[in-house]
Amino acid sequence: MNKITYITKNEHDKCKKVVQAYSELFENEDIVVLDAGKYGFIKLRYYNPEYGFGSMEIYVNSKKLFDSLWEDWFNAQLFSLRPLNTDEDIEFEKIFCNLPFHKQKELLDKRSYFENKVNE
Repeated sequence: MNKITYITKNEHDKCKKVVQAYSELFENEDIVVLDAGKYGFIKLRYYNPEYGFGSMEIYVNSKKLFDSLWEDWFNAQLFSLRPLNTDEDIEFEKIFCNLPFHKQKELLDKRSYFENKVNE
């Protein structure tokens, strides 16, 4: 019987580095990334004690995992910066556009920070 590999050793190692780089995200958000060995990495989100996790995504590509975790981190930052005195849901793009330029740059520069951590 042929052994099926869903993720290469190289991609598995790269994904591990991505998960390590974003480890600070997991401390503050309801996200867990599990190493599933030959199957890749599984990102679980939105934990509810009664029902478990509300979202599951499988990654076998480190770039896609990086981009997904970046989006989670970025959106969490924008969510924390949203106006608190509004009843309507504000889109992340609108929140970002309403930030001062220096804050926009600070948030976007954080991507390089995570990229550097992956490449250490």
